[in-house]
Amino acid sequence: MTRSERLADQLDRHWSKNLRPRLHGLPDEEYLWEPVRDCWSVRPRGASAGSGGWTMDFVSPAPVPAPVTTIAWRMAHIIVSCLGYRVGWHFGGPDVDSRTFAYAGTADEALKQLDEMYGRWDAGVRALSDADLENPPAAGPERFPMEGIVLHVNRELIHHGAEISLLRDLYGRQEGAAVRRM
Repeated sequence: MTRSERLADQLDRHWSKNLRPRLHGLPDEEYLWEPVRDCWSVRPRGASAGSGGWTMDFVSPAPVPAPVTTIAWRMAHIIVSCLGYRVGWHFGGPDVDSRTFAYAGTADEALKQLDEMYGRWDAGVRALSDADLENPPAAGPERFPMEGIVLHVNRELIHHGAEISLLRDLYGRQEGAAVRRM
Protein backbone atom coordinates (compact mmCIF):
# COMPACT_ATOMS: atom_id res chain seq x y z
CA MET A 1 0.00 0.00 0.00
CA THR A 2 1.40 3.43 -0.91
CA ARG A 3 1.61 6.31 1.58
CA SER A 4 -1.28 8.09 -0.11
CA GLU A 5 -3.39 4.93 0.01
CA ARG A 6 -2.65 4.56 3.75
CA LEU A 7 -3.66 8.18 4.36
CA ALA A 8 -6.86 7.74 2.35
CA ASP A 9 -7.56 4.42 4.06
CA GLN A 10 -7.37 6.05 7.51
CA LEU A 11 -10.26 8.35 6.65
CA ASP A 12 -12.10 5.83 4.51
CA ARG A 13 -12.30 3.35 7.39
CA HIS A 14 -13.93 6.02 9.57
CA TRP A 15 -16.15 7.13 6.68
CA SER A 16 -17.40 3.68 5.71
CA LYS A 17 -17.59 2.06 9.17
CA ASN A 18 -18.63 4.98 11.38
CA LEU A 19 -19.79 8.24 9.85
CA ARG A 20 -21.59 7.37 6.64
CA PRO A 21 -23.67 4.55 8.16
CA ARG A 22 -24.71 6.93 10.98
CA LEU A 23 -26.15 9.31 8.38
CA HIS A 24 -28.39 6.70 6.77
CA GLY A 25 -32.05 7.64 7.05
CA LEU A 26 -31.38 11.20 8.23
CA PRO A 27 -34.75 13.00 8.02
CA ASP A 28 -35.06 16.71 7.21
CA GLU A 29 -36.50 17.49 10.65
CA GLU A 30 -33.43 16.09 12.36
CA TYR A 31 -31.04 17.60 9.78
CA LEU A 32 -32.34 21.08 10.68
CA TRP A 33 -33.04 20.40 14.40
CA GLU A 34 -31.80 23.13 16.75
CA PRO A 35 -30.96 21.57 20.13
CA VAL A 36 -30.60 24.97 21.86
CA ARG A 37 -31.49 28.62 21.26
CA ASP A 38 -29.43 30.65 18.81
CA CYS A 39 -27.96 27.72 16.88
CA TRP A 40 -26.16 28.27 13.62
CA SER A 41 -27.74 26.31 10.80
CA VAL A 42 -28.53 26.24 7.11
CA ARG A 43 -31.63 28.37 6.53
CA PRO A 44 -33.91 29.59 3.78
CA ARG A 45 -32.30 32.47 1.88
CA GLY A 46 -31.50 35.44 4.04
CA ALA A 47 -28.52 37.68 4.61
CA SER A 48 -26.04 34.88 5.36
CA ALA A 49 -23.56 33.14 3.05
CA GLY A 50 -24.66 31.04 0.11
CA SER A 51 -26.55 31.09 -3.17
CA GLY A 52 -29.80 29.52 -4.23
CA GLY A 53 -32.62 29.07 -1.79
CA TRP A 54 -30.54 28.27 1.30
CA THR A 55 -27.76 30.01 3.21
CA MET A 56 -25.37 29.10 6.02
CA ASP A 57 -25.15 31.12 9.23
CA PHE A 58 -21.70 32.63 9.58
CA VAL A 59 -19.90 35.77 10.72
CA SER A 60 -16.20 36.54 10.82
CA PRO A 61 -14.72 36.63 13.27
CA ALA A 62 -16.87 33.96 14.89
CA PRO A 63 -18.31 34.87 18.28
CA VAL A 64 -16.68 33.49 21.41
CA PRO A 65 -17.96 31.10 22.48
CA ALA A 66 -18.96 29.82 19.07
CA PRO A 67 -22.65 28.99 18.67
CA VAL A 68 -23.89 25.43 18.85
CA THR A 69 -24.45 24.19 15.31
CA THR A 70 -27.01 21.90 13.71
CA ILE A 71 -26.33 18.75 11.72
CA ALA A 72 -27.08 20.81 8.61
CA TRP A 73 -24.42 23.38 9.53
CA ARG A 74 -21.81 20.70 10.35
CA MET A 75 -22.46 18.88 7.08
CA ALA A 76 -22.21 22.14 5.11
CA HIS A 77 -18.94 22.92 6.90
CA ILE A 78 -17.52 19.51 5.93
CA ILE A 79 -18.77 19.80 2.33
CA VAL A 80 -17.49 23.34 1.72
CA SER A 81 -14.70 24.21 4.16
CA CYS A 82 -13.11 20.84 4.88
CA LEU A 83 -13.44 19.19 1.46
CA GLY A 84 -14.73 21.59 -1.17
CA TYR A 85 -12.03 24.25 -0.98
CA ARG A 86 -9.28 21.65 -1.02
CA VAL A 87 -10.74 19.57 -3.85
CA GLY A 88 -10.73 22.73 -5.95
CA TRP A 89 -7.29 23.91 -4.86
CA HIS A 90 -5.40 20.63 -4.97
CA PHE A 91 -7.23 18.22 -7.28
CA GLY A 92 -8.58 20.39 -10.09
CA GLY A 93 -12.17 20.31 -8.93
CA PRO A 94 -14.50 23.28 -9.31
CA ASP A 95 -13.72 26.28 -7.15
CA VAL A 96 -15.91 26.33 -4.07
CA ASP A 97 -16.77 29.60 -2.37
CA SER A 98 -18.73 29.69 0.89
CA ARG A 99 -20.41 32.94 -0.16
CA THR A 100 -21.88 31.47 -3.34
CA PHE A 101 -22.19 27.73 -2.61
CA ALA A 102 -25.70 26.28 -3.12
CA TYR A 103 -26.28 24.91 0.39
CA ALA A 104 -28.64 21.97 0.78
CA GLY A 105 -32.02 22.59 2.34
CA THR A 106 -32.79 18.89 2.72
CA ALA A 107 -30.92 15.99 4.27
CA ASP A 108 -31.00 13.98 1.03
CA GLU A 109 -29.52 16.85 -0.96
CA ALA A 110 -26.81 17.39 1.67
CA LEU A 111 -25.94 13.68 1.67
CA LYS A 112 -25.55 13.76 -2.11
CA GLN A 113 -23.25 16.78 -1.84
CA LEU A 114 -21.28 15.10 0.95
CA ASP A 115 -20.88 11.83 -0.96
CA GLU A 116 -19.79 13.65 -4.11
CA MET A 117 -17.23 15.85 -2.36
CA TYR A 118 -15.89 12.95 -0.28
CA GLY A 119 -15.49 10.84 -3.43
CA ARG A 120 -13.52 13.62 -5.14
CA TRP A 121 -11.30 14.09 -2.09
CA ASP A 122 -10.66 10.36 -1.68
CA ALA A 123 -9.76 9.91 -5.36
CA GLY A 124 -7.43 12.92 -5.23
CA VAL A 125 -5.61 11.70 -2.13
CA ARG A 126 -5.18 8.20 -3.52
CA ALA A 127 -3.57 9.63 -6.68
CA LEU A 128 -0.86 11.55 -4.79
CA SER A 129 2.74 10.41 -5.18
CA ASP A 130 5.28 10.37 -2.35
CA ALA A 131 6.81 13.54 -3.83
CA ASP A 132 3.37 15.19 -3.86
CA LEU A 133 2.92 14.34 -0.17
CA GLU A 134 6.33 15.73 0.82
CA ASN A 135 5.91 19.14 -0.82
CA PRO A 136 3.51 22.05 -0.47
CA PRO A 137 0.83 22.00 -3.14
CA ALA A 138 1.30 24.18 -6.23
CA ALA A 139 -2.13 25.81 -5.84
CA GLY A 140 -4.19 27.11 -2.95
CA PRO A 141 -3.20 29.12 0.11
CA GLU A 142 -1.87 26.18 2.17
CA ARG A 143 1.95 26.28 2.19
CA PHE A 144 2.92 23.17 4.14
CA PRO A 145 3.48 19.62 2.86
CA MET A 146 0.45 17.94 1.31
CA GLU A 147 0.71 15.05 3.78
CA GLY A 148 -0.02 17.52 6.59
CA ILE A 149 -3.04 18.86 4.69
CA VAL A 150 -4.41 15.34 4.21
CA LEU A 151 -3.91 14.52 7.90
CA HIS A 152 -5.63 17.80 8.85
CA VAL A 153 -8.66 16.98 6.66
CA ASN A 154 -8.78 13.48 8.17
CA ARG A 155 -8.88 14.98 11.69
CA GLU A 156 -11.53 17.52 10.67
CA LEU A 157 -13.86 14.90 9.20
CA ILE A 158 -13.43 12.56 12.15
CA HIS A 159 -14.00 15.44 14.59
CA HIS A 160 -17.05 16.91 12.86
CA GLY A 161 -18.42 13.46 12.08
CA ALA A 162 -18.34 12.67 15.80
CA GLU A 163 -20.23 15.91 16.52
CA ILE A 164 -22.88 14.97 13.97
CA SER A 165 -23.15 11.50 15.51
CA LEU A 166 -23.62 13.01 18.97
CA LEU A 167 -26.36 15.32 17.66
CA ARG A 168 -28.09 12.27 16.13
CA ASP A 169 -27.88 10.50 19.52
CA LEU A 170 -29.32 13.52 21.33
CA TYR A 171 -32.12 14.00 18.80
CA GLY A 172 -33.15 10.35 19.08
CA ARG A 173 -33.20 10.45 22.86
CA GLN A 174 -35.25 13.57 23.47
CA GLU A 175 -38.01 13.38 26.05
CA GLY A 176 -40.88 11.44 24.51
CA ALA A 177 -38.93 10.36 21.41
CA ALA A 178 -38.71 6.72 20.48
CA VAL A 179 -35.16 5.46 20.87
CA ARG A 180 -33.73 4.97 17.40
CA ARG A 181 -31.40 2.03 16.78
CA MET A 182 -28.43 2.81 14.48
